[in-house]
Amino acid sequence: MSGSVNITMALVIAALYSAGFYLLMQRSLMRILIGIVVVGHGGNLLLQLAGGPPARPAILGDAPPEQMADPLPQAMALTAIVITFALTTFLLALAYRSWTLLGHDEVRDDGEDRRIRRLERRLAESEEDQVQEEELEREATQ
Repeated sequence: MSGSVNITMALVIAALYSAGFYLLMQRSLMRILIGIVVVGHGGNLLLQLAGGPPARPAILGDAPPEQMADPLPQAMALTAIVITFALTTFLLALAYRSWTLLGHDEVRDDGEDRRIRRLERRLAESEEDQVQEEELEREATQ
C-alpha cells in the first residue's frame, strides 16, 4: 500500500484548495487572509501526503534504508508553515491598516484599471461601428 493515495486525504486537500482559492478571489482583505491560511493548510497536507506513510526516523544505523521516512517533505512542510505565517502576519497588518485608515478592508479598483476598462469599452464600440459600416457597404453594393 506504499504507492497508493488515500482518497479521503485527496478530497480534503481538493476541498481546502477550492475553498482557499475561492476566498482569494474576494475583495475583502480578511477573506483573502483566510484564503491564504486555508491554501497554506492544503499545501501542508499535500506535502505530508506526498511524504508517504509514517516510518522510522532517517538516522543512519537506526533502521534499514527502506524503513526510513523521507525527511524532505517534512522539511518542506515546515518551510511552508513559516512562509504562511509570515504572509498571514503581513496581510493581517495590511487589513488592520486599511480598517483604521478607510473604515473597511475592501480592495479598491486601481485608477489605471478603470482607465483600461473604459478604453476597452471604447475600442469594442468602435469595432462594432466599423462592422456595421462594412455591412451597410456590402448591402449597398449588392
